[in-house]
Amino acid sequence: MIVVKSEDEIARMREPCAVVRDCLAYIGEKITAGMTTREVDALVEQFIRAQGAIPSCLGYGGFPASACVSVNEVVVHGIPGERVLREGDIVSVDLCAYKNGFHGDGARTFCIGKVSAEKEKLVRITEECFYAGIDGVKAGTPLGDIGFRVQKHAEEHGFSVIRAYTGHGIGREMHEDPAVPNFGRQGAGIRLPAGAVICVEPMIAAGKWRVKVLPDGWTAVMADGRPAAHYENTLVVREDGVEILTL
Repeated sequence: MIVVKSEDEIARMREPCAVVRDCLAYIGEKITAGMTTREVDALVEQFIRAQGAIPSCLGYGGFPASACVSVNEVVVHGIPGERVLREGDIVSVDLCAYKNGFHGDGARTFCIGKVSAEKEKLVRITEECFYAGIDGVKAGTPLGDIGFRVQKHAEEHGFSVIRAYTGHGIGREMHEDPAVPNFGRQGAGIRLPAGAVICVEPMIAAGKWRVKVLPDGWTAVMADGRPAAHYENTLVVREDGVEILTL
């Protein structure tokens, strides 16, 4: 069941979403070759706590860090550690902040120095997939329209859409109904009500879409070893469109 948010609740969500927005911008300025993924995570935790918020990911289901830091072939849920970022890597940073009783969630994929033409295109198209997905969304839009548009844009550019992971509702819980797939049929699914707050997060692969999870139980990597990218924002469905809270 979708938990529709009141205007007061949406107002309270603006703060954690602003923390997410600002933290992602901060990481984009700081992330560089030579850093470890653990150092990226430390910057995320320090920033979130400095804003009076709590990193939602830390301890969630046993996850041991404040951010998911996923390099190249890792699509989501990369556990920060001693992996060193190198020129030519792409790095997805997915983070959540909790404040005022609510969560905010967002992700970006960053290029470390000069990357290959394929990786540059992948990162660009993944972000474009987000905007394609939300194009025309308003109260009454079938949920399947989002995934249909994401998938169409990705595949038109020669990429594939991850099936194993989806976007989601968000609010007092980090993950609420509905699941928001990045693939699907136009016109299918529930119709989104005004006041629904959802995370739309295209996860796009350069190769085939199948993934495997490493023995740590978290790290999801592309089965073919090719790169993947991730882009996410938290948004509110309105009568006449959407309001993006993490931009």
